[in-house]
Amino acid sequence: MEKRKLSFWEIWNMSFGFLGIQMGFALQNANASRMLQIFGADVHELSWFWIIAPLMGLIVQPVIGHYSDNTWTKFGRRKPYFLAGALLASVGLILMPQAEIFIAFMPALWVGAGMLMIMDASFNIAMEPFRALVGDNLRSDQHTLGFSIQTALIGIGAVIGSWLPYVLTHWFQISNQATNTSAVPANLIYSFIIGAMVLIASILVTIFTTKEYAPEELEQFKEEQAHIEALGEAREARLSDVISDFAKMPETMRQLSWVQFFSWFGLFGMWVFTTPAIAQHIYGLSIEDTKSADFQSAGDWVGIIFGVYNAVSALVAFALPFVAKKIGRRKTHAISLVLGGIGLISMYFMPNKEALIFSMVLVGFAWASILAMPYAILAGSIQPKKMGVYMGIFNFFIVIPQIVNAIIGGPLVKYLYQDRAIFAIVMSGISFFIAAWLVLKVKDSKDR
Repeated sequence: MEKRKLSFWEIWNMSFGFLGIQMGFALQNANASRMLQIFGADVHELSWFWIIAPLMGLIVQPVIGHYSDNTWTKFGRRKPYFLAGALLASVGLILMPQAEIFIAFMPALWVGAGMLMIMDASFNIAMEPFRALVGDNLRSDQHTLGFSIQTALIGIGAVIGSWLPYVLTHWFQISNQATNTSAVPANLIYSFIIGAMVLIASILVTIFTTKEYAPEELEQFKEEQAHIEALGEAREARLSDVISDFAKMPETMRQLSWVQFFSWFGLFGMWVFTTPAIAQHIYGLSIEDTKSADFQSAGDWVGIIFGVYNAVSALVAFALPFVAKKIGRRKTHAISLVLGGIGLISMYFMPNKEALIFSMVLVGFAWASILAMPYAILAGSIQPKKMGVYMGIFNFFIVIPQIVNAIIGGPLVKYLYQDRAIFAIVMSGISFFIAAWLVLKVKDSKDR
């Protein structure tokens, strides 16, 4: 007996929640630095506020990975986690741009940072169980289709979230300027509220249209038998076993950890410093200018170009398997990272904001590969019974480089780059080059 073959639309509905999750991520990535600056953060302090996000991932991911592997309730196995994550994330999305309403209790800057923490922790709670749901419900011969649909929805959600503030201003005449009652422009406030609504709605689509297999059903699938036996062992395991699993990680995972370190060090620098970099380097604004019309326009344009790299990544993701089949996964990832590095460094040389679109097209190649290739290489080196916890542990190598960049990024901008944030973007490009060199040293089981 085997799993039922799902139709295209069944897989689409099962993956639909990714659209809302990624829309929320995109709104956060494109606008959090802008809002923190509006609330009073200096450029060299931005990375310190962003440290909250990777810290939440470091704490949450392994725990959620462990418990979602071992949870069976009347509501399902994965659903309770991504529903709870979506509800909490929506609270952060609604309240972060409106942090000033709490000014009687604490500074808006600290409220905004707190909402950033809630959002990122909640996205982490939702994301990994959601990825596992797709693997749980699909037959092995449908995995490629399933993850392709998932990638497409991630790209759609990211583009919508990135472009929404610009669209609200230029298509619907919603102001992108501060007012007497709010330093955060109305287009950002409405964008985050819409993002919260889409997040909840998209998650509910998945919950109401998708059925999870119960334990007794999974036991009937021959292809799942080894996995079910592994779950039986995992239910007896303790959360403290995560530490021993970390010490016993496969060699391929150790090698990939360095690739991930430099990849995500570069991504974090891009997310944190692109808004001030463009405001200074392209719009010619001073470092203190965080409330002018030009600064808000620069912030809106960051959303546009971030949408570009997400749109490109969604398209590139479909081509990556074919390229990897021809030249191997390591070379495919290395080439993609080099293109991304060129894109980031090229931002320093661009004469105007429109030219930045070309830079972000190249970054889109790297982003597509970062989301896919390391996991494809890793999967072949992990025992099925440890898939959930090792995917959680692998997240360490995503959050640790972000924490390192968060700690040193601000001082580098202030003292080494003399408050010129564009050099933080150049450093991100160099970091991509290092990751490309390191991935060529990884042992890929498929190559063997």
